[in-house]
Amino acid sequence: MARRIAAGAAYGGGGIGLAGAAAVGLLLAEVRLARRHVGNGADHRVPQADGLYGPAYAVPGEPPLRLVLLGDSTAAGQGVHRAGQTPGALLASGLAAVAERPVRLRNVAVTGARSDDLDRQVSLVLADPAQPPDICVIMVGANDVTHRMPPTRSVRHLSAAVRRLRTAGAEVVVGTCPDLGTIEPVQQPLRWLARRTSRQLAAAQTIGVVGQGGRTVSLGDLLGPEFEANPRELFGPDNYHPSAEGYATAAMAVLPTVCAALGLWPAEEERPDVSRREGFLPVARAAAEAASEAGTEVAAALPTGPRGPWALLKRRRRRRVSATEPAPVRTVT
Repeated sequence: MARRIAAGAAYGGGGIGLAGAAAVGLLLAEVRLARRHVGNGADHRVPQADGLYGPAYAVPGEPPLRLVLLGDSTAAGQGVHRAGQTPGALLASGLAAVAERPVRLRNVAVTGARSDDLDRQVSLVLADPAQPPDICVIMVGANDVTHRMPPTRSVRHLSAAVRRLRTAGAEVVVGTCPDLGTIEPVQQPLRWLARRTSRQLAAAQTIGVVGQGGRTVSLGDLLGPEFEANPRELFGPDNYHPSAEGYATAAMAVLPTVCAALGLWPAEEERPDVSRREGFLPVARAAAEAASEAGTEVAAALPTGPRGPWALLKRRRRRRVSATEPAPVRTVT
């Protein structure tokens, strides 16, 4: 199914429904019930985390790394109250520590955004050619599912965004659609459908992103098994967005891939580790495995093979990350 979605996105195919029309009536009551509980208590204000991280690493004449976050409320950091708790701040601080170099963070993600908003966000990022990003992290997909955007359209917009950023010289890491089937108020059969739909979209996103030269990290952890086991600890007060601990969990999964994309990881870490079930796989199979196991990275490998393009599937060891508030934002000339 993910391969069909990605092919439809690439070649202009129509929408592929992930649920039969007969199921719609059955699910409507569950949707209305879930909406009564999900989102209550939400604070729509998002902490402003843009700024310079790791200023102590500054070296005269060496510019800071430029990290940009794009996507939806998860990328923006909705659900927490301090800038240092947002995923952008966590990633910027972690990247600065690994690179031993300051990192300037910019976040253009918007609460409620779907994949069709990425074109606008990318235009903002690339508006100033004098300040191109070194790496961009995109988190998007959940709103595509909840608003029933055709998955082929969703993947088409994401692939186009990755292509524009890669053409501009930026590395790109995409946190794929989280598993919405673990949201606590959602009941069966909506829970099963949400999980199935989320994972299919995540796999299709991986195929599209890898085809454009980006990397993906499965964000099943974001609303996945760890959240299911500890919903009170890892969900925020609106029962939908992550808490500070939840965002830290997601950042731990994404940071190693961000560092690897920038060439900051040891060379031996880039070789497949058979003991962690890493290896080269056809991209569709790698995408399916990643969608079913949170925290799994997929990156382009061989351009072609007997079963199409191949990808490297990695299960990187997570790094604990913590953030401090950014230094005061300064105008860069």
